[in-house]
Amino acid sequence: MSAATFAVEAIPILSDNYAWRLRCEQSGAVGVVDPADAGAVIARLEAEGGDLDLVLLTHHHADHIEGALEVARHFGARIAGAAKARHVLPPLDIALADGDMVALGVCEGRVIETPGHAFSHLSFFFPDGPALFCGDVLFSLGCGRLLDGTAEEMFASLRRFDGLPDDTLVCCGHEYTESNARFALHADPGNEALQARAEEVRTLRAEGRRTVPARLGAERAANPFLRAPDVATLADLRTRKDSFR
Repeated sequence: MSAATFAVEAIPILSDNYAWRLRCEQSGAVGVVDPADAGAVIARLEAEGGDLDLVLLTHHHADHIEGALEVARHFGARIAGAAKARHVLPPLDIALADGDMVALGVCEGRVIETPGHAFSHLSFFFPDGPALFCGDVLFSLGCGRLLDGTAEEMFASLRRFDGLPDDTLVCCGHEYTESNARFALHADPGNEALQARAEEVRTLRAEGRRTVPARLGAERAANPFLRAPDVATLADLRTRKDSFR
């Protein structure tokens, strides 16, 4: 299949979150990732034809799952999420584990277990995009806080993306890029790719535009957390970021 068979759209929700609408163009199947605001997501999906087949959940935090059950029931869609987190997720129709494949029409996504931010965290890679739905593990120019995970887990999770193509769309859960850029420039001031990305981000936000999805290759060049060579470096960056103002 070509990249044109798979379409991705960001749906701004809550204060700075994104849900993601995905459509397998060949089959017409529609999915949504992390629909925490049921009203906003339902309104957007209705405006695009009122179809929804699948709800994908990256992890159990309320700002990612709060509206999932209402959205799924409204459209008669199935809910897919981490099998190990059944006890903290809405009722699952599809229980997923690392390495599973999840179908959206004739498009298939690979399930990648990515703890570090949350024990329940999954990421979904659809090669037909190519697109990576990475929740709160990887952000543009940043990574998630270690809320119930460790630096070792986060480092290993980010390394799970090493084999993905540079043109992969990084579809993360929050619009954090501008604040991430400020820390990244502090941590890696001589990085020219980062300087260029930070300037692009400033322009986009000044115009009220989104900064994501970003391309994974650009993140590899500019994101200090993806560039961390070892766990100790990542842990130090994350600790410094947590207190950075």
